[in-house]
Amino acid sequence: MPLEPIKLLRNSAGIVLGGFLIVNVVSTAALGAFRVTAEEKRKKSGLCCGVCRGKGFYICKLCKGNATIIWSPLYDPVCINPCLCPTCDGHRVQRCLNCIGKGYC
Repeated sequence: MPLEPIKLLRNSAGIVLGGFLIVNVVSTAALGAFRVTAEEKRKKSGLCCGVCRGKGFYICKLCKGNATIIWSPLYDPVCINPCLCPTCDGHRVQRCLNCIGKGYC
């Protein structure tokens, strides 16, 4: 009966892979719940960010809120091109680097 070893191998592989899948799902859910709980604790006890005043964003420091910068590839430019600001991508604000956009430290 050559089918018996194949059937046994198939069943054992299914059990092992199913076990790995269950452990992966349960550990992912537990880590997600832990991150949410830790973040809520930090938010309650954290101080308001002094750089962005708790907003998480501030006016772009490169373009100063204009959404474009004046740029030329030459040292002594003949013409100057306005280009989209690479820091804020034209949105005029950038994420606070002190609190990483959360609003608290």
